[in-house]
Amino acid sequence: MSEAPTASMPVILGIDDLRPLPRCTRIARTSREGIQLLEEHRHSFVDELWLDHDLGGDDTIMPVVTLLEEAAFNARPFQIGTVFVHSANPIGAETVMRSLARWSYRVERATA
Repeated sequence: MSEAPTASMPVILGIDDLRPLPRCTRIARTSREGIQLLEEHRHSFVDELWLDHDLGGDDTIMPVVTLLEEAAFNARPFQIGTVFVHSANPIGAETVMRSLARWSYRVERATA
């Protein structure tokens, strides 16, 4: 008797400088680390991507947003189920959501 196939573990990525994000399977703490993390998952499906706008000091999530926008512009969008924006910065969160929704990413406002 063969075993039933096991469901693969969901890929849940987070980019946040402070929050622990316990649902995430991998976390990046800076925009540079976030870009690297997304590039590592470039050719696979990401179930959830959690984004914080302010990443400490002058760092923000915007370089990551630019990467996602450029990929979509070049007809090679990242395959992401849902992008959750959990920033305490309402203006920054709205900017991220508007930018990604424009490129047909599924985006929701959330609390981490």
